[in-house]
Amino acid sequence: MRTQEQQGNIDIPVLAVTAILVGTGLIMVYSSSTILAMKSYGDFFFFVKRQLLWSVLGFTALWFLAHYPYSHLRKWVRPALFVSALLLVAVLVLSIGKTVGGARRWLSLGPISFQPAELLKIVLVLYLADTLARKGERITSFVQGVLPSLVILGGFSVLLLLQPDLGTAVIVIAVGIVMIYLAGARFAQLVSLGLAALPVVFLLIYQVDYRRRRLDAFLDPWQEPLGKGFQLIQSYLALGSGGLWGRGLSESQQKLFYLPAPHTDFIFSIVGEELGFVGAFGLLLLFGFLIWKGLAIARRCSDDFGKLLAAGLTVLLGLQTVINLGVTTGLVPTKGITLPFISAGGSSLFFSLVAIGILLSISRCAPEEET
Repeated sequence: MRTQEQQGNIDIPVLAVTAILVGTGLIMVYSSSTILAMKSYGDFFFFVKRQLLWSVLGFTALWFLAHYPYSHLRKWVRPALFVSALLLVAVLVLSIGKTVGGARRWLSLGPISFQPAELLKIVLVLYLADTLARKGERITSFVQGVLPSLVILGGFSVLLLLQPDLGTAVIVIAVGIVMIYLAGARFAQLVSLGLAALPVVFLLIYQVDYRRRRLDAFLDPWQEPLGKGFQLIQSYLALGSGGLWGRGLSESQQKLFYLPAPHTDFIFSIVGEELGFVGAFGLLLLFGFLIWKGLAIARRCSDDFGKLLAAGLTVLLGLQTVINLGVTTGLVPTKGITLPFISAGGSSLFFSLVAIGILLSISRCAPEEET
């Protein structure tokens, strides 16, 4: 393995695929949002300009982190965890907390809105990689190895649920469980925890009206086609009408105020409508390649911290992708989870690029793959 002072070259395939995904996202954000942007803000380019600005900031962070020795990130873990907690509390209690669609998830600083939960995802992966790597054989002990990490995950999940943001809470817990397992925890312990959590998940869904309605819409969207099933049905129509080659770029019909959130959570539906099966499948191949490369970087890395960090970041990006695609295709209930690199959303785009920057840093220190 190379030392931190003997880093190799940037992994060009990872960087290239990331750039293609971001470029595709900019095109699709523009294509899916022009009518909405003109109606709401009087500017066809409102959303794409914001996305372009965040992409520039994100690639700047990516380039810096790709050249920053990833092991040095360990000294920032606990301060970053503290800052993340403060920001999540600030969202809930300060006047700069911004409510959108009934959820209070953003900090509004003038024209800039920031979602602390996106920072938290990266910070929790860093924290878990650091603390689990330090445990060594103690990870097999539930009290000494697993429980402390679960307490941290649970505490932050409570803050997320207060926003409310069940989707992000599920993601951070799922990624955390995967990382704990990869660190060497006993599978039986984690299965038992999962079974014990089922009643809690049931209550979180069925005790909240809008979540119960989302589940009902998922199970049978045609029961109320103009009510709770409307969004999913419009997504079906967008994907189905694209055919093999699509209607053509900017030719979507569903973005004309039929499909809610066409430039954010349901942007893949517009991809399917405008670019067809070929374009949608091509996008899936790009995501698949990126996830495969991330797991390969984790496998090649020889130190536990780097291995867990690469695996955690890859699982994070992969899980978000799978959930978003599952929502748009009706395979999982609706969640407010963006499609990484593609959906409009500055915080999501920025921290997705941060994750790639860290992966590139780990890749530069890992040994070359044998040919």
